[in-house]
Amino acid sequence: MNLIDRKTVAEYVHSFIPYLSIDQIENLIERPPKEVNYTYALPVFQLARHERKAPHLIAKELSQKMISTSLSLPEFLEDIKHEGPYLNFRLKPILILENIYQLKENYGRMREELENVNSNQKEMETNRVVVEYPSPNTNKPLHLGHVRNMLIGSSLSTLLDYKGNRVFQVNLNNDRGIHICKSMLAYKKLGENEKPDIKPDHFVGKFYVKYNELEEQDPHFIEEAQKLLKKWEEKDPQTRALWKKMNQWAVEGFEETYKKLGVSFDKQYFESDYYWKGKELVLKGYKDGIFEKTEDGAIVAPLEETYNLPDKILLRSDGTAIYITQDIYLAYLKKKDFNYDDSIYVVGNEQNLYFKQLFAVLEMLGFKERKYHLSYGMIYLPEGKMKSREGKVVDADDLIEEMKTIAYEEVDKRYPHLSKQEKLYRAESIGMAALKFFILKISPKSDFVFDPEESISFEGETGPYVQYVYARIQSILEKSTFSLDLAIDTNLLNDDTELDLIKYLSYFPEIIDSAAKNYEIHLIPQYLLNLCQTFNSFYSKCPVIQADKELQKARLLLIKCVQIVIQSALHLIGIQTLEEM
Repeated sequence: MNLIDRKTVAEYVHSFIPYLSIDQIENLIERPPKEVNYTYALPVFQLARHERKAPHLIAKELSQKMISTSLSLPEFLEDIKHEGPYLNFRLKPILILENIYQLKENYGRMREELENVNSNQKEMETNRVVVEYPSPNTNKPLHLGHVRNMLIGSSLSTLLDYKGNRVFQVNLNNDRGIHICKSMLAYKKLGENEKPDIKPDHFVGKFYVKYNELEEQDPHFIEEAQKLLKKWEEKDPQTRALWKKMNQWAVEGFEETYKKLGVSFDKQYFESDYYWKGKELVLKGYKDGIFEKTEDGAIVAPLEETYNLPDKILLRSDGTAIYITQDIYLAYLKKKDFNYDDSIYVVGNEQNLYFKQLFAVLEMLGFKERKYHLSYGMIYLPEGKMKSREGKVVDADDLIEEMKTIAYEEVDKRYPHLSKQEKLYRAESIGMAALKFFILKISPKSDFVFDPEESISFEGETGPYVQYVYARIQSILEKSTFSLDLAIDTNLLNDDTELDLIKYLSYFPEIIDSAAKNYEIHLIPQYLLNLCQTFNSFYSKCPVIQADKELQKARLLLIKCVQIVIQSALHLIGIQTLEEM
């Protein structure tokens, strides 16, 4: 079946404005304000130069021409009307509902993507994308900042895959360097060969905090940590054995957290496996005259003159590698492993300058593949910024358990008759929905304060609220004695709230398309909130079960389409639906 969308309108309009391309017209078409009861609007201001007329006259003449030339409107249009300098189009409600009901989970795809799905031609995928996240350090557990990172990376990967890309999710474990040696040194001093008696990554993180306490007492501890790093790079057997043991504990703990959040990777990289190859690339770049040496012997990339960026050290004066050393080689390695078209790095905005420098250095080396830093802001606690070295963090595992506990208390209060097993099942689903939705509804560019209590509310702009709307629709559908079908009279759906709901449903594919093209996952939860609020306005005014037979059938189809879209959108952000709340 054909998807009826903005492009369908643009193709029709093109026959009346041949001097603009279909794409140009599609880019001009916009969604009108809520109070305008039409699906799309074409502002004609840009036609004035060509037509040499006032915009309102152009809109009027175009509408008259379309109606008189066509004799009857095309099958997908219910009405065309000019209003000032705008030409308004209303899509036929039945066609929108047919699209949703028949396409179901595929309704969020655009026309060419549906053709691929229907013909099973996976080979026609146009893009291979590598998404790298969350890239943790193996000296401490994952925290709330990593949770935001993982939810953005995982949801973006799901979305890009849904849109027909071949997506590879990869993770870089930063398992070497001075920060790792700090945890190792504290363990040597205070661990006495202890084995983890708590979750293993939390155990390792405990010694990172202890190290910073030791350094506060004696600033010379940093010198010992630097010596330990030197020993590690010289492959001292005892140092490497301790490093391997603590590294394994950290990674084992990470895997447990990934599983809780539904995150998995196609490949995991470890900095220790290849950092030295980055050194080789830097040394070759220096030999080829691309990079320079400072007076103390460090190798630096001169970026100021060409890129208007601060110069960047690539190797220390003692020859040891720094973070950018390995990232240079990793870009080549990911290209070799996945032959990607696009490489996306999901990393916090504190590293904005770093990624500009990294991409500039790679360009200097002749590596010009498409790369994008998906930058995101900080999450704050009510009392301020998280600080790993002081232990003042919200650990990811603690946060997940807290969300489940709060959700369980809410479920137990509302539904005391349920079995404990059912309460636990719902609590996990609701708790994860609260966490994911609250974080993902915020634009990645924005900083924000995370409030667990607010996020779990069944009212307001939350995941549980959206889940509740889905479950409410399910309850209505189950109470009805009519079966769903498309043989309805959509002329009966003439209340403003019904028309608003249908109009808003029609925008779902283009919202998803925009979210994927611009890497703006927050558009999906924001759309869901608007959809659910529009549904509740409809439901408070238009009873479904109490309506007469034909009207009830029409409204049942309408709310089923709302349910289909809610489920599809929630799936894209990693949230499951519940049929009962």
